[in-house]
Amino acid sequence: MPDLILHHYAMSPFAEKVRAMMGYTGLSWSGVLHPPQPPRKKLVPLAGEYRKIPVAQIGADVFCDTRLITREIARLSGQPRLALAGCDDEVRAFVARTDLEVFLACVISASSPKLLFRFWRSTSTLTVIRFLRDRIQMGRTATVRAASPKRAPGVVKAHLEDLESRLANQPFLFGDTPCIADFSAWHGLWFIREAAGSNLTEPYARVNAWMDRMKAFGHGPNQPMKGKAAWAVARDATPRELPKSEDSPLLGKPVTVTPSDYGQVPVSGTLVAQLADSWVLAREHAAIGTVHVHLPRDGFTLAPAQA
Repeated sequence: MPDLILHHYAMSPFAEKVRAMMGYTGLSWSGVLHPPQPPRKKLVPLAGEYRKIPVAQIGADVFCDTRLITREIARLSGQPRLALAGCDDEVRAFVARTDLEVFLACVISASSPKLLFRFWRSTSTLTVIRFLRDRIQMGRTATVRAASPKRAPGVVKAHLEDLESRLANQPFLFGDTPCIADFSAWHGLWFIREAAGSNLTEPYARVNAWMDRMKAFGHGPNQPMKGKAAWAVARDATPRELPKSEDSPLLGKPVTVTPSDYGQVPVSGTLVAQLADSWVLAREHAAIGTVHVHLPRDGFTLAPAQA
């Protein structure tokens, strides 16, 4: 059985970022499909209240947010430049802007009746209604503000012009081989060109050739898995040994970790490690026993659990 289990849904752009990276590395994986919006009953025992997709699982360790998932892929594949920690400040700055401001502009620019029709064909009318209602509510409570529908295409156009320039003398954005920046740029433009069927990228020949190279990586060897089978993997495993933790007055105590941008639903558990880039919470569930949930420090907040 593959080491990594990806909890995802087909039209999730951030899940596509991970799937494409798995294709590039050739790592095998299992995939558990979940609804595009909560409730995700098969994911709750593993990741608690965390509401974003994708989530990755390795045994009894659960990784939330693509920053931590790509860190694990970089470790498993021996390719450090697939994680932010393995890249320089220029790449990190590019990824920070592309994963938030540019990504949101891509989603807004891709919105169209064609996209809704494709989404409806892959799910159902009720799912589409629930998804739209969920995303509207999430947008109302988000602390980040996306570009307006009028401004979003300009943000995407500037991004495409930047990529076209970067690709003038090299096949990938920062050199001869892809790094995390390529996959961060890919998933937003994948949503525009592949998921929505938009021609917004059409005038940019180098970008389209680069997208074809990224698409050619595919998703790697993978197999579907049922949610309860993923539970069994966690139940039969023990969380891996933790590295030495930083000091924290909250170690060993009940805490919550909450995204600070959008999807602001706290994950509860016992803090068992505070690391340079992440917090680790121990969680118990009758169906699976003990799991360790890994959440990033950047863009998340830690607080004592309310009594």
